[in-house]
Amino acid sequence: MPPEPDLPPPADGTILAVDIGGTKLEAGIVAPDGRILERIRTATPVSVDPEVVFGALAGIVGGVLDRASVRPGMCGVGCGGPMECGGATVSPLNIHGWHRFPLRERLSDLVGMPVEVDNDAKALALGEGWRGAARGRADYLAMVVSTGIGGGIVLDGRLLDGAGGNAGHIGHVVVEPDGRACACGGQGCLEAEVSGTAIAAITGRPAADADAAMRRRCGTLVGRAVATVANLLDLQLAVVAGSVALGFGEEFFDAARDEVALRCGLDFARPTRIEPAGLGSDGPLVGAAAVARNRHALAAVRG
Repeated sequence: MPPEPDLPPPADGTILAVDIGGTKLEAGIVAPDGRILERIRTATPVSVDPEVVFGALAGIVGGVLDRASVRPGMCGVGCGGPMECGGATVSPLNIHGWHRFPLRERLSDLVGMPVEVDNDAKALALGEGWRGAARGRADYLAMVVSTGIGGGIVLDGRLLDGAGGNAGHIGHVVVEPDGRACACGGQGCLEAEVSGTAIAAITGRPAADADAAMRRRCGTLVGRAVATVANLLDLQLAVVAGSVALGFGEEFFDAARDEVALRCGLDFARPTRIEPAGLGSDGPLVGAAAVARNRHALAAVRG
């Protein structure tokens, strides 16, 4: 099946893009060609009060709208998960104040326009397929290795959603059966071993200060998870973003590639490769805008 049609975004062109993560919140205005025209970011408040986090988000969203030369016609959001399908409520594991928080409704009331919400890593997958390292590919995995770990999967040109919209959550693939306890309630999940939060807990230092051995270990475990997905779903490309992965650089990616080569022995899986995401720091906002574009395209196709 070919990729979904590359339909134009909403009629007035620009899209309000919002990225919500455990470390930072960011809002921007994205042009129809994927360029970021305006952006504002702030640290995610550490609070159990949901309104404190939403207040910080509302502040940067209002600020970026004030800067916009033309008011966007649609809003796309990438947010940490899990969530209910379409972001009706979100419960990010790294934002403790939000449990079943009604993000889509609250944000729509704030901005006065349609709001489309998806998992931030699924948003990245759409963005990388639109303007990044997976452009032109119909089958690939996109990952974010940062404060937490998430993923999105495109097969036959379509982003996988799953029953509740949470498909592709590679952060909770088990890579160390007797490993660390994970915030999801499991044990040995990739997120519990390799995320920035996990690295800080293991080493007692920020992830950016990890030594060469830890960088290689993280790459190895990410490669192990990618190989699992490649063997299961017959895809041959994984693009990896996030401050941990990109910050660790070639030590990380070399170890990940070595592990993929070791564990992808089937003929169809042997060509699988891991590449840095192509959008860099623009990925979260371009991905959020791509969420809006994708929903608009699907609605147009369905008539």
